[in-house]
Amino acid sequence: MKEEALKVIESVLSQGRTAMVEYEAKQVLKAYGLPVPEEKLAKTLDEALKYAEEIGYPVALKLMSPQILHKSDAKVVLLNIKSPEELKQKWEEIHENARRYRPDAEILGVLVAPMLKPGREIIIGVTEDPQFGHAIMFGLGGIFVEVLKDVTFRIIPITERDARKMVREIKGYPILAGARGEEPADIDAIVSMLLKVSELVDDLRDYIKEMDLNPVFVYEKGKGAVVVDARIILKEPKKEN
Repeated sequence: MKEEALKVIESVLSQGRTAMVEYEAKQVLKAYGLPVPEEKLAKTLDEALKYAEEIGYPVALKLMSPQILHKSDAKVVLLNIKSPEELKQKWEEIHENARRYRPDAEILGVLVAPMLKPGREIIIGVTEDPQFGHAIMFGLGGIFVEVLKDVTFRIIPITERDARKMVREIKGYPILAGARGEEPADIDAIVSMLLKVSELVDDLRDYIKEMDLNPVFVYEKGKGAVVVDARIILKEPKKEN
């Protein structure tokens, strides 16, 4: 798995970039067994139409550009496309939005993705502290992370005991445990993801600078979780003397 992830990382670095687009970040996550949707990168409209048929409508389109990492700001995520005719219209619209937002943006392709069933949103992040090294962050997504800062951290690597404690110690834990009669969320799936991210970053600590899996949809107990969006920033390569 490390070799597969390294291929993606080295390809990005060879292009003079340290910021991975979502598609590339998910390839790295997939190499370590993290759950990502069955998405395909289309370079042409014909490819997008073919992939949408394979995935099944409705689909989402996400434009991939190293210069447009905040896709919502640029309006290059278009959802719930129900037919080939609509996809043709949206293909033009998403490229026009990208050109308007950043005329010089390099477009690597358009991700054709299935429309996912919404789940409880969580965030998993990684940062690097100059003194302590890489730390993993966990919390609920949306307002809980943006306004309430309800998150918890551990230094990587973590154990299963650490991961379970992280899940339980955030203030929003009752939402995952099943508040007001809701079914509990799949806590085991969250723990598994935290451990896999820890392993990934521990293996690739010489390359990974930052990582965000946001949002991740978590479903009911026994039904798993899926990474909806992901971002990885690599370290600058060391210059040879």
